[in-house]
This record gives sequence, C-alpha cells and structure tokens, in this order.
Amino acid sequence: MSTVLRFGSLVTLTAVSLSAQATNGYFTHATSVRAQGMAGVSLAMAHDSLSAASNPAALTALTAEQQLDLGVTYFKPERRATISGNGFGIDGRYDGNDSEAFWMPEIGYARQHSNVLSYGLALYGNGGMNTDYGDNPFANFGSSGSAGVNLEQMFVTGSVAYRLNDSNSIGFGLTWTRQQFEAKGLQAFAAMSQDADKVSNNGTDTATGWGIKLGWQGQLTDTLSAGISWSSEIETSEFDRYSGLFAEDGGFSIPENYGAGLAWQATPALTLAGDWQYIAYGSVASIANDLTLAAPLGSDDGAGFGWDDINVYKLGAQYALNQTITLRAGYSYADQPIPSGQTFFNILAPGVIQQHISLGGSWDVNDSHSLSLAYTHAVEETVKGKNSIPAGFGGGEADITMFQNQLALAWQVKF
Repeated sequence: MSTVLRFGSLVTLTAVSLSAQATNGYFTHATSVRAQGMAGVSLAMAHDSLSAASNPAALTALTAEQQLDLGVTYFKPERRATISGNGFGIDGRYDGNDSEAFWMPEIGYARQHSNVLSYGLALYGNGGMNTDYGDNPFANFGSSGSAGVNLEQMFVTGSVAYRLNDSNSIGFGLTWTRQQFEAKGLQAFAAMSQDADKVSNNGTDTATGWGIKLGWQGQLTDTLSAGISWSSEIETSEFDRYSGLFAEDGGFSIPENYGAGLAWQATPALTLAGDWQYIAYGSVASIANDLTLAAPLGSDDGAGFGWDDINVYKLGAQYALNQTITLRAGYSYADQPIPSGQTFFNILAPGVIQQHISLGGSWDVNDSHSLSLAYTHAVEETVKGKNSIPAGFGGGEADITMFQNQLALAWQVKF
C-alpha cells in the first residue's frame, strides 16, 4: 500500500507539468526513455512499466514482481516560417522559438499479481505542439502582440494484462486524458469566425476525455516475438474558450491510432525490432479540415489544419554489451501530415518532422536499480507551400520548417 501511495503522490506532482512538443505530427515518437533510444520501437517488446502506454499486453513480460520507472525528457524544437509573394506585405522569415525548450516527465508502475495476471499505471505525455512568434506573421491583417499556440496533453493509463499461455498475452488499458490549449495573436482571424470573441487571447482552456487500449504480444518462435496494439479515438470535451477557432465548436478529439511490431532475438545479446504505426489525423475535423474561406471558423466545416492520416515506420536495435550495460539505436520515418497547400495555417503548428535518429543505453547499477539515457535528433524538414495562402490574405506561399533535439533520462527500481 505504501508503494501505491507514493506512486499516487508522484502522479499528483507531475500532472501539472507536462509540456508541449511535436514529433510524428503532434504525437510523441516514444513514451518511455528506453523506447526513445530505439526511435520508439516498443510494440513487441517490454522495455519497462511505461511500455503499457504503447501495448498493455507488455506488462506480463516484465520480470520484477514490482517496478517503478521515472523519466524526464528535455525537448528543444526549432520552428520557423518563410512567406513570399504576398500582396499584403507579410513577406519575410518568422522565428517561432520565443518559447525555447520544454520538459516532459513520465511515471510508470507495474506489478505482477500472479504468474498470469499483471497490472500497472502510467502517466505520460502523448503529444503536443507549441509555437511562439515574437514577430507576429499576421500583424498586417490586424493581429497584435506575439502569435502562437500551445497544446499540451497528459495521459493516465491504467492497464491489466493476462497471459493466455506460454506464448500469448493480451492487455486492456483505460486512458483518461487532459489536454490544455492556448492561442494568442490570432485576432486577424476573428472576422472569419462564427464567434469572433472565441478565437484568440482567451487564456488557457482545458478538455478531458476517456479512451481504451487493446494489445496482444506473442512468441511466434523461440527467437521471434510480435505485438499488436490499438488505441481508440478519445472524444474530449470542447475547448469552449476557442469554440470560434476549432471546428465543431471547439472540438479537438485525439485520433485513433494502431500498429504492429516484430522483435527478433538475432543472438543472445542482440535484438532487432521494428514497428508500424497508423495515426488517423484525418478523422478529427479540427485537425483535418482544409483552410478555406467557405465556412466560418468554429463551424462543423470550418477551417482546420488540413492534416492527413500518416504511417510511421520504426526500426531499432538493442545490444547487451555485458551484464550491466545495454546499448540501443533506432531510426523512424513518418509520412508527411501537412500537404503543401495547407502550410499557411500551419505556421501555428509546423508538425512537419518525418525522420528521427536515436541513440540510448542503460546501466544496471545493481539488481534493483538502473539508469537509462536516450538522445534523439528529429531531422530538419521543410514543407514548401503551393497555392498555400488564400487570395483573401494576399496570396503567395508559406514555407514551414522544423527540427528538434531531445535528451531523456530515466531511473528504474525493481522490488
């Protein structure tokens, strides 16, 4: 009981401090530091108690009776926009980095209740987005002050996993999410909205909702394992303060996503693994609707960010250098969610990154404690606009660019 109480206290302290970032669209590429070291590969593996955030069935493969995982990731994104050929004089390069860096904590706990039944709780950030333009790109249209958005998401997933037999396990997770959002410097878009007072500069608003996760992990051969995971769409409450900005009166659901993975024990020391993930951004109107002037902002058909569904492909390797040190590396590639014709509104949300390169490792200090480290470079990507600025805003093109570096540290204790 004391362990559960201590874990609950950590959750309470952490719940207010999750920060925004962007990787695969606005989804994080990994929810645990060990998985980060393999560019997010996790569906057929059991890295730690936070693996349940990716595949709840992984809990049965953890070896300790109980374990606690604490991690923190430091993100430093670089985002910018370049506008050219505009008739209203907004040509130039705009730097969205007035907010420079962010911290993302994570906490996981897992317990083996019996030989066949395990359960756990994980708190983590699934994704987010931030831009902060001191030089407002929309100033010539009537906006004032700095411009940008800040989206933060906190997920709390309780999971239970059951071992069907020596080769197969299934898992179920129930997720509660809290997201918060703020927009500033977007007064120029008020005239396009069904509710001009709820477009910009209304402070931070929150939305909550529930979803479920299902997972399976299986041992196909002595050396080859597999995993499948599905997370439902999470229909959250509306951002009421921004019901004039987001489609469907402030709706911003978290899209359905699912995937599959394989892990091959090539040698006793070397594991090679890969995941495929699908994120259905196109199912959420406020994310997927194109920027047009045909329907007012905030309406069901109102402008969104024009994002497409994406596939994400991840490859990773894990090598046990000796009995106490394990090394990791990985690479991932994602489809581009932002079409070239939708870059203007995405000055606010330039989630264009497609490639991640990761390195990591763990050191088992003793039988109970270990430390893990991971570094990821999100390779710079630019989407060049093509007929991207509507004539009503003076035409021309908006090119958006982003890259990111992140460093993560985790501590694990088994008891």
